[in-house]
Formats: sequence, structure tokens, C-alpha cells
Amino acid sequence: MRILVLGGDGFCGWPSALHLAASGHDVTIVDSLVRRKIDDELGVHSLTPIHSPAERMTAWHEVSGERIEIVELDLARDYDPLAELLRTTRPDTVVHFAEQRAAPYSMKSPAHKRYTVDNNLNGTHNLLAAIVETGLDVHVVHLGTMGVYGYETVPVDLPEGYLTVSYPDRNGEMRSRDILYPTQPGSVYHLTKSLDQLLFQFYARNDGIRITDLHQGIVWGTQTDETARDPRLINRFDYDGDFGTVLNRFLVEAAVGHPLTVHGTGGQTRAFINIRDSIRCIRLAVESGSEVNGQVRVMNQMTETHRVADLAELVAALAGCEVATVSNPRKEADENQLAARNDLLLGLGLDPIRLDSELLSAEIEIARKYAERVDRNHIPCTSYWTEDRRNAAQEHDR
Repeated sequence: MRILVLGGDGFCGWPSALHLAASGHDVTIVDSLVRRKIDDELGVHSLTPIHSPAERMTAWHEVSGERIEIVELDLARDYDPLAELLRTTRPDTVVHFAEQRAAPYSMKSPAHKRYTVDNNLNGTHNLLAAIVETGLDVHVVHLGTMGVYGYETVPVDLPEGYLTVSYPDRNGEMRSRDILYPTQPGSVYHLTKSLDQLLFQFYARNDGIRITDLHQGIVWGTQTDETARDPRLINRFDYDGDFGTVLNRFLVEAAVGHPLTVHGTGGQTRAFINIRDSIRCIRLAVESGSEVNGQVRVMNQMTETHRVADLAELVAALAGCEVATVSNPRKEADENQLAARNDLLLGLGLDPIRLDSELLSAEIEIARKYAERVDRNHIPCTSYWTEDRRNAAQEHDR
């Protein structure tokens, strides 16, 4: 297949692009390289050293014999170049990672909230409008988030995107229909992913665009078979309070002897997936695009759920480090229970990687290898959802 990977220079996009290419697909990466600029803005860089796009492409050609093209383009701004790119490449599939992905970054300030909405929604809508304009039959695979469901305790396994509801009509007869599961976004980032769903629903119904929306859990891990083939191909490993996912942050803290920072009680239950499973799910979604017709296909891209406090204790036991509770910057319940279905991806052949001590130990070793690159000042989260949360953190630190 001819595949465009939008946002293919990022944490999930880069290993996915390599995995798709290694699986025999013709891949072109499209990226504005804004994630590298955000590193400069925040004054913190990936734990692992990330090489330039040109060096990455050269390394991939040397180890694989294949070429991946890269096009620098801002999906949210460069509509005409995007439409022209679609016309010239005529992709079978567009994999859409090109959104600002961090909840804390989206809540950092009014400017960051505005940027997240502007970038994410304009980018998604530009893609959909350009597909309609070009008249191409393109399957869109979008990386969404489990966070659209919210983190309330609900005594059901969260369904894959849709909820069947029944209601009486005006004649008293019962009707039923499938609706998008009611969203409970916990940040501006999660809000944009919730609004993406409505854009997808409209363009699938109105224009017949084939769309798969992957509601992904929190990704942990760094390397994949492809990124491990050459040091120049190494994937990002974010550990800072804005972009470091919770388990990866724990792994880095363990590697450098920093107490594991558990927000609040640590009673928050989250869905998780290993980076190797994440890229496999992307490929399974891409290669099953012929099954998508009509309704947007929603799949929960997660393999297991864990309480944050339990994860911290597991890592602490492995690394012999301490756990420290800090004030929770997020406006959320102290405790929640979460369970979700992932039948569709299992049905496509996903064999989940489970979180175990051997895999965690390997990730700690990666963190130790690059420990001199850690800036401890950037480990704590300093983005607060409300002023009340900021004030509570200041009281906690006194």
C-alpha cells in the first residue's frame, strides 16, 4: 500500500512509519517537525538522542535497502500543499498522528490551550476536506485516545466507541440506536480528540470517507525491532512533566535515583499499551481498511489497565527506589476503576505484550544508559488544570 504517515517524526509516528515500511508498504512521512521545536521551547529534550530527519532516513536506507521519503508540511496551515500531496501520491491510507499529544502541555497556559485546539482540529479537518476535494478513496487511520471516555468509575467494560441506547418514541414504542459513547474529556488535549470524533462521524456519513479511529491507552516503552537496528533510528523517550507518559517517567526516575512521583493518591486507573503493540495495532488497522465502510470504525488500542500507585510500587521494587506522593495537578477524582473492551484488535490478530518485570527492567537499562541527559528540574509536572490545583501544589511543597 501507499501510505502517508502524518506526524511520522514523533514518538508513535516514527516507529509506526518504520514498521509499516518493514512490512512492505510504500511510506512517506509528512511532518512539520514542531515536536522538535517544542523541545527547544520547554528547554528539555528526549532522554534518547534524536538524530535529524535526514540522518534518520539515511540510516533506514542503509539498514533496510528501502527509502522513506519525508515531506515537511504543517497539516493545520498548509492546506493547498496537502491537497496537492494527496493528488500526486494518491495514497491508499493516511495514518494521522499529526496532533499535539500531551494533556499537561495543553493545559499549560491559555496560549497552549489555543494552540492545541487550533493545531489539532484544523489539521484533522484540513485532511478530511482535502480528501473530499481530491475525490480519492483513502482510508484514514487516526490515533485517538482512551481519554475521550473520561476516567469516572463506570461498572461496565467501556465499549469500542459506541453505546447502544433505547428510548421511547412519541408513540410510546421503543427505539434503539448506536451513539458515540458520551465523552468526558479531562483536558483540552482530550477535548480535541473528542471533537475529532464528530468530524469523523460527519465526513463518514456525508462523504463516505473510510475512517478508523484508534482510542489508544498510555504508551510505555521506547524501542521496537526497527528502531533498534541502528542508533540513528532510536525512538523518543520523553520523561518531563509535560510529555513524559506516566510509566516511562517512573522508569527514568528509577534509573537516576529520583523518587517516583505519584500524583495524589495514585488511585487513578489507566489503560496501557506497549510501544511494540501500538505499532502492530496501526499496521493491523491499515491492512484491514477494506473492512471499513459507512460507520466510523472505533477500536480501543489498549492491552491492560493498572492503578498508577501499583505501577509505582512495581517499578520501585525492581529498581530499589522510593515512591513519593505529590500534589495532583489534574482536576480528577482521587480514585477510579476502569475496564475496556478491545475485541476488534484481538480479532485482527493482536497478541498483547503484557507488562512484566523483564520488559520493565530492559527499559530501566535504556534509561540508565542515557541517565546523564536527564534534567531533574523538568521531571515534575508544572502544568496545572486550575488555580486551585496550583495553590494546592504550593501548599503541599511548603
